[in-house]
Amino acid sequence: MTGDRSAFPLPAHTIEGMSEITDATRDLYIDLLKRVIANTIYEDPAIPNPVFDRTEFNAWARSTGSDWPSVAHTMVGMARLENVRACLERVIADGVPGDFIETGVWRGGVCILARGVLKAHGVTDRTVWVADSFEGVPTAGDLSHPIDQRLNMHEHNEVLGVDEAAVRRNFERYDLLDDQVRFLPGWFNKTLPTAPIERLAVLRLDGDLYESTLDALNPLYPKLSVGGYVIIDDYLVPGCRAAVDEFRAEHGIDDPIERIDRWSVFWRRSR
Repeated sequence: MTGDRSAFPLPAHTIEGMSEITDATRDLYIDLLKRVIANTIYEDPAIPNPVFDRTEFNAWARSTGSDWPSVAHTMVGMARLENVRACLERVIADGVPGDFIETGVWRGGVCILARGVLKAHGVTDRTVWVADSFEGVPTAGDLSHPIDQRLNMHEHNEVLGVDEAAVRRNFERYDLLDDQVRFLPGWFNKTLPTAPIERLAVLRLDGDLYESTLDALNPLYPKLSVGGYVIIDDYLVPGCRAAVDEFRAEHGIDDPIERIDRWSVFWRRSR
């Protein structure tokens, strides 16, 4: 038997249909992409840490982003991945102009999903911005706010610090590294004020700390289109929540905050 497909020609209508992405096939692709990114398929064990002291895979923890996976490309969990998808699909459907950015990307999973959603919808005029120090969290001595100094997140930089080359390789594994993906390496207070971003439709913050949250909100929120979304991954963390609440109060933002899971929230900009 030959391996030449030309020996078994497909009907013309089947060939023509291959170039079209139906809603069903799009949903299947994005759903599978989420499952692979969070690795709910092979169920890798967790890395124990002061917040989540577990080593085994736990379906509830992986769904809610309540573990540090040893292999998966994200630690945000399935609920937050679905939120990213929903926000992106809403701005696409509503024609809200702008790009996607995540500040604090770890292994890159959320940004990989964002690029996959854009590709599945045939969107070619939006960029996924991947912003991270790629070194982990600043040390306590480099942080000025006491609430950040007490958190001591830098003690876990052997897990939290993922270099840019590793994140790029993760994009390549999904065949999603292209010219619609742009990297912004460095500390947020240095890179974000001068980043060549014109407009944003989805702004996702995952910097954990008071300072990193404000370092992202101050330069990026003015670039967020009306109708765009702000997603705060670490709203349960005291420093992050204080920064968000102060920023909203200072700028008169009264758009309702909606909860994603026990850790995270989002809101849609109305004006």
